[in-house]
Amino acid sequence: MNQNSNDAHILISMTYASRAHPDVSAKVFNEILQQAQNNNAANGITGMLIFNKDYFLQTIEGPRAHINRLLYGLISDQRHYDLQLLETREIKHRGWAKWSMNYASPTEKNAAVYLKYSTTVNFNPYLLNAESANELMRELSSL
Repeated sequence: MNQNSNDAHILISMTYASRAHPDVSAKVFNEILQQAQNNNAANGITGMLIFNKDYFLQTIEGPRAHINRLLYGLISDQRHYDLQLLETREIKHRGWAKWSMNYASPTEKNAAVYLKYSTTVNFNPYLLNAESANELMRELSSL
């Protein structure tokens, strides 16, 4: 399906949280990340992904039609569930233009950043509002 040229210039940013299926191992996650990087690069999509063993938090940005198609794929992806949109908005400029998919996971080095944005000791993106989720991702990507 070709993208409608009328909406090719309309950029969308979408942030969502989801729960990882218990079978998502480090190996499976690495496959997910590689697939996202390849597919996103081919479709003009950029973004940031945070993953721990329980949750995904992701912002993706790109042409509206491509983001909409990607959302349908995410909803049907059995590797995660309980997908909840935190924010969808039109943007003038990409925030993640350098990355087809940047990635961060909790480490000892960035633990303080996670705590800064968490309401509990354990990271739970469902407890973040869109602004906090985006600030968390920006701060993690600058480390």
